[in-house]
Amino acid sequence: MSVADKPMDKSVDEEIDDKKMPLLDHLIELRSRLIWSVATLLIMFVCCYVFAKDIYGFLTRPLAEAWVGEPNRHMIFTNLTEAFFTYMKVAFWTATFISFPVIATQLWMFVAPGLYRNERRAFLPFLIATPILFFMGGALVYYVIFPFAWKFFITLGETPGGDGTLPIELMPKVNEYLSLVMTLIFAFGLAFQLPVLLTLLVRVGLITAADLASKRRYAILGIAVFAAIFTPPDPLSMLSLGIPMWVLYEASILASKLIERQRKRRQAAEESDAAG
Repeated sequence: MSVADKPMDKSVDEEIDDKKMPLLDHLIELRSRLIWSVATLLIMFVCCYVFAKDIYGFLTRPLAEAWVGEPNRHMIFTNLTEAFFTYMKVAFWTATFISFPVIATQLWMFVAPGLYRNERRAFLPFLIATPILFFMGGALVYYVIFPFAWKFFITLGETPGGDGTLPIELMPKVNEYLSLVMTLIFAFGLAFQLPVLLTLLVRVGLITAADLASKRRYAILGIAVFAAIFTPPDPLSMLSLGIPMWVLYEASILASKLIERQRKRRQAAEESDAAG
């Protein structure tokens, strides 16, 4: 029997969807995916710029709520073009996050035909979990950390003044405030990708659940450092990021154990079929 007639090789060939396209066809396919991704980003950018003031209002709401009852509070800009470019930055930032599912889908559609069916089933949950976890991280910092952090900084920094001293009053610049807010939202969203990264590494066999469990103390130290760098310097903010990341790390260990059990069962079934 020739190699081409072996049933095992035939089943493998049927499992691969790749049509063995030449390099030029792959490049054309890549160009098509990039065009869809860039077009989506540009369309979303235009839409977001139309609503840039509303998005700005949403991002400044935690600070406005910290100033409730103080009608004379306001933000400032010191450059004639600062407000314009701030709205541009807000629109592009928002468009990027809205477009991410489409961009990730286009990337998946380009890569998926060259994968086995079991590989596609393995990677698809990560593709779905990535934007969900990212938005969960962003929601955490917006709805939980910002209200407490802004009140903390306002109380800490402002002084009423008195005899021989001048009062200190917060007048945040528009671009500096929004840069801080967008950086923190991005950092929290990135931090919530921890279980995706760890379970993916376990899936491809670079680490094991035992490795994650044995390195727990170092992981906790790394989480504490990450939280100290990317959150305002108050204990509540650091704990608000550190504790969820630790919980996600423990959840990654449990998910990794489940992946390893499934792998062992699959290998045992394959060995049984081969022996039979």
